Amino acid sequence: MLKLAMPSLSTNKINCCFGLSRVFLFALSFSYLCKTLSGTVMKSSITQIERRFDIPSSVAGLIDGSFEMGNLLVMAFVSYFGAKFHRPKIIALGCCIMSAGSILTAMPHFFMGYYKYETASHAVLSVNSTSSLSPCSVDQNVTGVSETLSEQSDSDCVKAAASYMWIYVLLGNLLRGVGESPITPLGISYLDDFAKEEDSPFYIACLHTVAMIGPIMGYLLGSLCASLYVDIGFVDLGSITITPKDSRWVGAWWLGFIISGITNLIAAIPFCFLPKSLKKQEEENNDNISSDLSKIKGDQSRHHKSENHQPVKWSVISKGKCFFISLKRVFSNRIYVTFLCCSLLQFSSFIGFLTYKPKYMEQQYGQSASKSNFVTGELTALPAVSIGIFLGGLIMKKYKLGMIGATKFGFGMSLMSFLITLSYFFVGCENHVVAGLTVSYDGKPVARHETSSFSVCNSDCKCATNLWDPVCGDNGITYISACLAGCKALTGHGKNKVYHNCSCMEITDSQSGNTSVILGQCPKSDDCSRKFIYYTVIQVISAFFHALGATPLYVAMFRCVHPELKSLAVGLYTLIMRALAGIPAPIYFGALIDRTCLKWGSRSCGHRGACRIYDSDAYRYTYLGLIAGLRLPSYFLAFLFYTMVKKQYQAKDPKSTENGGQESVPMNKEANSKSNEYLSSTSDVERESRI
Repeated sequence: MLKLAMPSLSTNKINCCFGLSRVFLFALSFSYLCKTLSGTVMKSSITQIERRFDIPSSVAGLIDGSFEMGNLLVMAFVSYFGAKFHRPKIIALGCCIMSAGSILTAMPHFFMGYYKYETASHAVLSVNSTSSLSPCSVDQNVTGVSETLSEQSDSDCVKAAASYMWIYVLLGNLLRGVGESPITPLGISYLDDFAKEEDSPFYIACLHTVAMIGPIMGYLLGSLCASLYVDIGFVDLGSITITPKDSRWVGAWWLGFIISGITNLIAAIPFCFLPKSLKKQEEENNDNISSDLSKIKGDQSRHHKSENHQPVKWSVISKGKCFFISLKRVFSNRIYVTFLCCSLLQFSSFIGFLTYKPKYMEQQYGQSASKSNFVTGELTALPAVSIGIFLGGLIMKKYKLGMIGATKFGFGMSLMSFLITLSYFFVGCENHVVAGLTVSYDGKPVARHETSSFSVCNSDCKCATNLWDPVCGDNGITYISACLAGCKALTGHGKNKVYHNCSCMEITDSQSGNTSVILGQCPKSDDCSRKFIYYTVIQVISAFFHALGATPLYVAMFRCVHPELKSLAVGLYTLIMRALAGIPAPIYFGALIDRTCLKWGSRSCGHRGACRIYDSDAYRYTYLGLIAGLRLPSYFLAFLFYTMVKKQYQAKDPKSTENGGQESVPMNKEANSKSNEYLSSTSDVERESRI
């Protein structure tokens, strides 16, 4: 009876283990989806945050890079010491911290009051509510009123100018980076502990497949939030005079962070009910086999069983001699260092491009933030990248590409992608036709240093030059405000307001002879709309080719070092990419973009706010030129890398391509023992990177 009961008990234990393993895989996959969703929400909201807090692009880039700062602060500590504790609960804590970071990011919205964009309409309503008003006379009165108010409440104005609420957004994003740090290293190591060696790649592929859904959902959520007004539900939308295409429009950026915060909190729940460790599946299947056989199978597995895994002694942790020797060996590898420098240039280019791509589509092609996010996430980059990565791995497996083949194919696809992106320079749109900024009041182009907001047609109107409340005439010219257009009357309400008898319209050849203007900037030409379609097609093709070569290049990166140094090489690669590209790239990209601004917004106290309109040509050449300027030198390094790889690997046995080009020699027992000792002291994050 006892003998018959034992197999049943063993079977129940195996089924329990498989059930817990599936729960953990599902929970980890959902946490991957949530963390990528949160990151994409930040990318899609960066323009809205810039406008809401009236900050330049360089500060917005600093906020975006704060996630990498938080991640790097605790990554090493979590990776080394996290595995000694309850890993599922640490992951749950990380998800909770990510949730808190997302909620903190959204909190300033609830303490800043309602969004007040630049417009003369608020002043008009406060002076007189009649339907026929002269913007010229109103602007004179409003100027006097605003000056009086500023004198009476000067202390309040100083207090408002000194309240940098965007710092809370930065801290929230930094906190989100701290919370994200344990998910990948501890999750992958825990997954690898109970999974069979041949099943680990499949599980990790599932994780990355699910993770790709996060950015798609994130951009879709960002598109939806950008189409909603920031104070939706709290203000009368009928009184709003701006549209989503207006440079003053701010969408409900905070809503995306609230949603991502809730999803991250939900993702933490399953981890709280998982055990500290699970037995490896092949060891569970052989519980009734002799201990000698179990020991042999344990030696063949890549990792020790979690329950029998002895904690690394503090003396081993504190002993850094072995680490520094390994570090020296990695940086002495000229092939690896060359690849590292090449990747640093390309990754910096990619980060800058991705951060400001929605903003570029808004300013260059006159698209709304909502449409820019939708095009990025649903129609172009992400689907093409997903297909490209999958096909790249398939091609490498089918044709059994070695070190030389992977290098040639990877950099070849990357170079083709770069050559395709050069056509971006030829599908740009012309500048917005704005009187006093890009053209004179009679419609003739002017140089940037010759701009002037005043002309003979509006000399009688004492207009505020720092106000940005654009109106559009039938002549296709945008005026900075109705006052500067010389308008004498106003009819309508909300978005339907129309200004009449505009003297500046009379000096241009209007097709209809109409001297009235409507709210908002004039749309760009039909030719610009066609160029946006070309831009979208080019983006899809270039993203596909770039992703096609990503997998071969990643494989080439850790093949060019000795097997026992692969994990360290991958860890150093990740650290350097984040520290030297992920953090500074958005900042210096944003600083250079700020230099192309034609008209800065004005905050309540007269301080400079966010940029309202850019010089399209200068923006295009600065943004695309910086991207190309970073990528072009990388291909000289790529050619050098390929030459070094070809020289070292061409004449060697194919088996040696897996060990950094060094000859394979049989290891004696002592060497094997030292190797096992080295690998046993390798951190969990290194084991994850090796996978």
